[in-house]
Amino acid sequence: MSTTPKPGGRQVSVDLSVVVPAYNEEDRLAPTLDTIVAHLAATEAAATWEIIVVDDGSTDATADVVATVTARDARVQLVSGGPRNRGKGHALRLGVLASHGRRVLLTDADLAAPIDELERLDKALADGHTAAIGSREAPGASIERHQHRLREALGRAGNFLIRGVAVPGIRDTQCGFKLFDGDHAREAFAASRLNGFGIDVEILRYFRRSGWPVVEVPVRWSHQPGSKIRPYDYARVLGELAALRARSARPADALAVTCFLLMSVVLYIGRWLDPNGRYLSDSLQDQNQWEWFFAVTADNLVHLRNPLFTTFQGFPDGVNLMANTVMLGLSVPFAPITLLLGPAVSLALVTTLGLAATAAAWYWLIVKRLVRHRGAAFAGAALAAFAPPMVSHANAHPNFVVLFMIPPIIDRALRLCTGARTTRDGVILGLMAVYQIFLGEEALLLAAMGMLLFAAAYGLTRRDVARDAWQPLLKGLGIAVLVALPLVAFPLSWQFLGPQSYGNIAHGDNSGNSPLALLSFAERSLLAGDRDRADALSLNITEQNAFYGWPLVLLALGIVVRLWERPLVKALAVTAVGSALLSLGPEFRLPQTDLVLPGPWALLAEKPLFESVIEGRVAMICAPALGMLLAIACERLAAEPSLGTRYVGFMAITLALLPIVPAPLKSVERAEVPAFIADGTWKSYVDTGAGETLVPVPLPDPGNAEALRWQTTADFGFRMPGGYFNGPFGKDRVGIYGAAPRHTSHLLRDVRYTGRVPVIGENWRAQARKDFAYWHAGALVLRPQPYDEQLREAVDKLVGRPGTWADGVWVWDLHEGD
Repeated sequence: MSTTPKPGGRQVSVDLSVVVPAYNEEDRLAPTLDTIVAHLAATEAAATWEIIVVDDGSTDATADVVATVTARDARVQLVSGGPRNRGKGHALRLGVLASHGRRVLLTDADLAAPIDELERLDKALADGHTAAIGSREAPGASIERHQHRLREALGRAGNFLIRGVAVPGIRDTQCGFKLFDGDHAREAFAASRLNGFGIDVEILRYFRRSGWPVVEVPVRWSHQPGSKIRPYDYARVLGELAALRARSARPADALAVTCFLLMSVVLYIGRWLDPNGRYLSDSLQDQNQWEWFFAVTADNLVHLRNPLFTTFQGFPDGVNLMANTVMLGLSVPFAPITLLLGPAVSLALVTTLGLAATAAAWYWLIVKRLVRHRGAAFAGAALAAFAPPMVSHANAHPNFVVLFMIPPIIDRALRLCTGARTTRDGVILGLMAVYQIFLGEEALLLAAMGMLLFAAAYGLTRRDVARDAWQPLLKGLGIAVLVALPLVAFPLSWQFLGPQSYGNIAHGDNSGNSPLALLSFAERSLLAGDRDRADALSLNITEQNAFYGWPLVLLALGIVVRLWERPLVKALAVTAVGSALLSLGPEFRLPQTDLVLPGPWALLAEKPLFESVIEGRVAMICAPALGMLLAIACERLAAEPSLGTRYVGFMAITLALLPIVPAPLKSVERAEVPAFIADGTWKSYVDTGAGETLVPVPLPDPGNAEALRWQTTADFGFRMPGGYFNGPFGKDRVGIYGAAPRHTSHLLRDVRYTGRVPVIGENWRAQARKDFAYWHAGALVLRPQPYDEQLREAVDKLVGRPGTWADGVWVWDLHEGD
């Protein structure tokens, strides 16, 4: 039992200290203190006790009220919190540190939880817990007088967010009635830093991290008028906790995240030299497409249009945006930046920050689930996020680079296996999956495939774990589906059944990887890149989906052989090998032979969802699997007592990774938007009020989509046919890239690529008139480009008169001669 030194050296035992924070409480403090004193005197709640009131800079007569009570009972003490109000956390810290009780009770000045509820908390402490938390949300709690409905809803929402951020499992962190073991409380409050209402969460986190048992106890509670807690205080608590987490972050963790950001900036440095004036040359036409996606999303939001559809491209049929991976999960929240700074800056931010966030997310998962060594986790996360396939997609596909939701989804699925909070974790997993759907559905499908491979392999090696995990896992997944389906039912129905939806999209007979692609080096590998070889083994430079290099493959094999006894290593190895085999496609040719073998992808190739997947991308699953194997090996090496073993091991790792260190992505100066568009001259030729369109010559398509930038520069002042998107073709609605071709668009495309103008007679001119009418064309516009003379000759013949030169372009006004 704690003792308090008194004058003359006499030690007085204190069984219970009651700490009451007070700020401008002159009206209700005296009845509160009288009630507490009467209860403690009349019951056996404490043999000896003290009441400590902390005056937190009150401007009324709070101090005088306490002095009056102290005059009657010296066990009631006043502690001054200073001349100004600094917050509940400051007051509680002073009060607890001034206490001497074996137990410390915290209670608010309004006694919303009656003092006689102390018996419930005391019983919980006697059962071996170090903290008993009064709760309004625990089963058995009784609310005698509720707050206003809005205030109560805001409070519950705030509590939910606080639980998720800091103390999972505690339903009510903010109830002001808590009983602590005295010594533990004084240690925790001495280490605290927050001065506001966030102190409750900070103290509970301290207890949790220290391994001290905490229990939530249902109590009676009644709202009291004059509460000092305002609705926005919950937001302030979240802000305090964010600041606390930032201050408490390990320097190694902060350094890792900073390094990931620097690595991402270096990779994209070519764009950041001038975001609006530089173009990633290896993105082909995808940078134009993605900037347009971000711009049209922002424009739809501003004008309150359907964000899932547009007719600005592909007029008059339009574009199903939900079927085109416009990343609404980021293009919507980034809309203000897109509107303010332009889509080029917005896209550059998304890709740069998104790649860094992806690496940080893998780092977080590896530290949490695999290794404690920060250097090992950094190496594994860097490989997972900056592996050659990721760098290839960084040129053109943000939906395969911004994968920061995948590690939390994996972690939440692993939580389900424990069965601890199946409903809660299932709900959160469902919400995470919904958000990932609006970032990229194919990435989620690939993640699910990787998780399934890992689960099957781990379950076979640890059957005991599988027996305990499968039921809560399936239950949680069922809950996740029930949560997700209502939220995505309409967007997905629009994607698959709505206007301009399509069936499977053809990528060729076999889009799988060659076995050699798994062992070769990507074009952007700094030391070993070989563009000619990489081009020969991939669909294009944005689809180099393997290219891990033979040194890394040999290193991974050595790690697996050396650590094969570990079930986790076996499961990761099966995941990597299984993904690599699936990525070979429905059939593959053995290198240096004419022998063609069936691949395991043949089992999935015709199945729904899988039929549109580029199977070579499945090899991207290998990146995090290899990263995790690398992290495990690095931690094992770091713990080796032999310096020689450590040296040889880390040298082998270095030699395996050096060849695949990525070079910065290549960028070139971007062509200027013609003054005809930028200065608004086009408005004299196109009557948008009558539904007319501007038709670039040739029409934009996946091979040349620069005209999409014209449209964003003109703030979507005009619509245009053609474009770069996925849409349906023919009666079977097979997916194709770009708009369904028409005779005139096909002719102009051939001229652009060949420089040859066919014989154009009346039949061609008649067809052109039909196509112009179908497109609602107001004017045709040709900018200087390769074969522009041939294109101009072709259009002159189709229209029947020469075009005119205006502000840097050739224009054919289709109103003339009507």
